[in-house]
Amino acid sequence: MKQLSIFLALSAIIILFAYISYNELRHRSSPQTMSDEAVATPEFNVESGPLPAISYDLPNNVTFAGEPVPMELPDVRERLDKELQINIYLHSNTIFLIKRANRWLPQMQEILRAHGIPDDFKYLPLIESNLLNVVSPAEAVGYWQILKTSGQEFGLEITNEVDERYNPLKATEAACKYLKQAYRKFGNWTLVAASYNRGMGGIERAIENQREKSYYDLFLNEETSRYVFRIIAIKEIVENPVRYGFKINPKHYYDEEPLEYVEVTETVKSLVDFAKHHGTNYKLIKRHNPWLRDEKLTVKKGRRYKIALPGK
Repeated sequence: MKQLSIFLALSAIIILFAYISYNELRHRSSPQTMSDEAVATPEFNVESGPLPAISYDLPNNVTFAGEPVPMELPDVRERLDKELQINIYLHSNTIFLIKRANRWLPQMQEILRAHGIPDDFKYLPLIESNLLNVVSPAEAVGYWQILKTSGQEFGLEITNEVDERYNPLKATEAACKYLKQAYRKFGNWTLVAASYNRGMGGIERAIENQREKSYYDLFLNEETSRYVFRIIAIKEIVENPVRYGFKINPKHYYDEEPLEYVEVTETVKSLVDFAKHHGTNYKLIKRHNPWLRDEKLTVKKGRRYKIALPGK
């Protein structure tokens, strides 16, 4: 009992000492005890401090696919301003998007040009997929986010073993077929872009119901009303990265990788064995041929495929 009393007394002394020490430390560091000079808010120094969140000027003359954007309309200015600021401050996402664009946009641009599609449409897959082979909740697939029915309609092979929606360049070819068909209907590239999001039927109904011919004068669902502005915003940033605070060392861009192609006319029972036979590995076969969806490739009579291999 005596030992317990001594233990309790010592504990009380320790707690009291800790409390006194804590209060003294708090008193010394309290803002109330500091001089006015010490507690004054320092002036912001961009050179030495973190960058502030600032607003950026909108570009003066804005076009999409050669068609002017009516920047004199207040709602148009605000809608573009919103998408521009959002993408400017999605720092890591936008940096990686710019890096990937360096690899893919020149290749897509050639295909668009061959089909007579304006270059600005090369920015469409940037907002659709971030140039990644993703699958949407609606099961749209790949860089161009193509549905199975649309892919098949525009010439893509889609099976359990082969899905060409995952081939960025073949998917670009299919997208071009859609874009040309939509242009024949609307005769306006801005409406064509909007229809890629909502569908030709949806845009056509909006035009008829509202008796308007311009995308910028239509009242649309939120996603489609933002869609063209998202394309314009990412185009502006990719084409003028430094203006919007993105200083990317040229050596950090992702370049097009050298590839060699092997034509396959017979069934490949094992893509692992195929890779080893050609001096590479299964990982790189899948990297360069994401359209191969199985570990084998069944080749029907008369069919032939080109499988990409790392170049020398």
